[in-house]
Amino acid sequence: MKNALLLFSFFFCTFLNVGAQAPDANLGIIPAPESINVKTGYFLLIPDAGITIEYGNSSDRKIAQMFHDFLKQHYSLDLPVTNKAKKTDMKIIRFSSNNYNGGDKESYKLTITPSEIKVSGKDAGLLYGLQTLMQLFSFKEGPPISIPCAEIIDAPRYKYRGMMLDVCLHFYPVSFIKELLDLMAEYKLNTFHWHLTEDQGWRIEIKKYPLLTSVGGFRNGTIIGRYPGTGNDSLHYGGFYTQQQVKDIVKYAQDRYITIIPEIELPGHSSAAIAAYPQLSCFPDESTKIRSTTPWAGSPTGKQVQQTWGVFEDVYCPSDYTFKFLENVLTEVLALFPSHYIHIGGDECPKDSWKKSAFCQQLMKEKGLKNEDELQSYFIRRVEKFLNSKGREIIGWDEILEGGLAPNAVVQSWRGIKGGIETARQGHDVVMSPRESVYFDYLQGKEIQEPLGIGGFTPLKSVYDYNPTPAELTTQQQKHIIGVEACLWTEYMPTNAKVEYMFMPRMLALSEIAWSPLNRKDYVNFSSKRVPKHLAKLDSTKIIYRVPEVIGIEDTVLYGGNFSFTLIPSVSGANIFYTIDGYTPDATTYLYKPPLVIVIPKGEKRILQTVVITPSGKRSRVTRTLLDNASSPGLPR
Repeated sequence: MKNALLLFSFFFCTFLNVGAQAPDANLGIIPAPESINVKTGYFLLIPDAGITIEYGNSSDRKIAQMFHDFLKQHYSLDLPVTNKAKKTDMKIIRFSSNNYNGGDKESYKLTITPSEIKVSGKDAGLLYGLQTLMQLFSFKEGPPISIPCAEIIDAPRYKYRGMMLDVCLHFYPVSFIKELLDLMAEYKLNTFHWHLTEDQGWRIEIKKYPLLTSVGGFRNGTIIGRYPGTGNDSLHYGGFYTQQQVKDIVKYAQDRYITIIPEIELPGHSSAAIAAYPQLSCFPDESTKIRSTTPWAGSPTGKQVQQTWGVFEDVYCPSDYTFKFLENVLTEVLALFPSHYIHIGGDECPKDSWKKSAFCQQLMKEKGLKNEDELQSYFIRRVEKFLNSKGREIIGWDEILEGGLAPNAVVQSWRGIKGGIETARQGHDVVMSPRESVYFDYLQGKEIQEPLGIGGFTPLKSVYDYNPTPAELTTQQQKHIIGVEACLWTEYMPTNAKVEYMFMPRMLALSEIAWSPLNRKDYVNFSSKRVPKHLAKLDSTKIIYRVPEVIGIEDTVLYGGNFSFTLIPSVSGANIFYTIDGYTPDATTYLYKPPLVIVIPKGEKRILQTVVITPSGKRSRVTRTLLDNASSPGLPR
C-alpha cells in the first residue's frame, strides 16, 4: 500500500535515510580518525587570555609556527611561540615529538582538555595532527573559539595515498601544482604522481636533449570538442617545467611530507619525444600517421607531436640508441626527484611498428622472445635494471604484467582490479587505481548536466564505497596492496578551474578510503555531516568545486497525499530552492524552509525539483523526484 501511495524515482540523486541530525561523532574531521573519544567541555581560545603555543624541540618548531600563522591569518590571534611555556600561562597548545612512541611515522595523538591542547607525533605525524586540529576550527567563527575536548589516536590504513595529475594533455602552472599539493597535505595524502611525458607534450626540461621541450613540448593545435573532434583550434600550445621549477616543487612537496613520483612514459605514448628525436622510432624517416578523422593543424609531414587523444602506433624502438637516450633522461630525472619509485608507464603500447620492424624481429630471435609482449617485457626489464642499479624501483601500469613482470616492479592496477590481484598473488606490491572507482576524469553526474568529459560515471559515493584491498586475496597477499591512487587525465581540462571541479569533492572520499580503517567508514556521516562543512570552507576561497546535489530524506508521509521532507544542503550555509510546477529551480523560486510539505491531490503526480546555491553563487545540478499519489486512500496513521 505504501508503494501505491509514494513512488520515488531518482533521476539525478539518491535520497539518504540519515534520520535526525545528531551531533557528529567525527567532529567534522576528514579523513575519519582511527580512534576518536569525544569528551565533555571545551578549550576556549580567547584573546589576551595567557595562551601560549609551545614546541618540544627545534624540529617541531616549524609545525608550531604553522599553527601560529593559521590563527593569525584566519582569526587575528597572535599567540607567542616558545619552546618553554611560562608557569603563569593559563593555557598551552603543545606540539611535540619528544617521547612519542606511536610507532608509525605518520601516526599522531591529539588530546584536548579545557586547559591544554597537545599534539604528539613525529615527522609527518605531527603535521597530520596539526591538520586535524585545524579542521576543528569553524572557518567563519571569530574569537572566542571553542574546541571540543577529545582524545584522537590516529594512523593511516595505507602507506601509499596518492593523486596523479597528467600535465601533458594540458599544461598547468607551478602555482597550481602547489595549490594541489596544499590540498593533498590537508587531507593526509602523501604521494603525488606527476605524469610528465606523453604523445601530446613533453613537460620536463632535460638539458642533454633540449629538443624534448623546444619541439616535443608544443603542438600546433588541439582538437575541438569530444574525440575525434569537430575541428582544430590551430593554436600553438604547450609548455614545460624547468629543472629549477621542478626542484622548487619537489621541495614544496617535501615540506608537506609529500613524495613526488615522476612518470616518464615508455615504450608507448612517446610521440612527443619521437617528434624531437626521430631516431627513437623504428621508422625514423616516415611521417607521423594522422588518422583521417583527426582535424589537423600545420604540416602533416615529418614526426609530429599529437594533436588529438588516444593511442598511436609510433613507439620507442628497443634499440641501443633508445636505451642510451632513456638512461640519459632518467639520470637527470633521478637528480631532481629523490623518490624511491620512478613510474615508467608501460600502458597502451601498440605492437604494430615492432611487428613490421626487421630490427625488432631480429632482436626477438636473438633474445629468444616468443612475441611482442615479451619484447615489451624485455624493454621494461632493461630500464628497471638501470634504475635498480641507481637504488630506485619502478612502478608501471598493469600492462607490464603482459609478457612477464619485471623482477622488482610495482604494478598500478587501472583496468579494474584484476591486474592488482594477479600482481599480489605473484608477490609484488600493488597500487590500486581502478578506473571505474578512482578515475577523476570520469563524470560526477549524468552527462547531460556535466561539462564536457571523457565519459564514464564515478560519483562521490562510488569513490567512497571502494575498498582498495580485494577480498579475493589471502591475508598474506593483501599485504602487497600498499595503497590507492586517484588519476586525473586532462584531455578535457584546459583550465585550472576544470581540474579543481573534477577532483573536488572526490578528493575528500579518496582521503578517507586511503587513510581510515574500514570500521570507521560511514557514507551517511561523511556526506551529510562532514563534507558540507569542508565544502563551505572551499566556497570561501577561489577554488572551484562541484556542488553535490541536495541531501534529502523522506521525513513523514502524511495521510491523504501530504508529503513531508527534510532537506539538507550539501554545503553548509547554502540555500535550497525548489519547484513543483515543472520550472527549473533557481534563486527566484521557492526557498526551502524545513519541513517541506507538499500536498498532492488523489490520483495526481508532481515532480519535486531542487537546487543548492552556495553563498558564493555556485550551484548544484538539479534533482528531480517523482511524487505519486495513486488512488489509494493513503497510509493509516
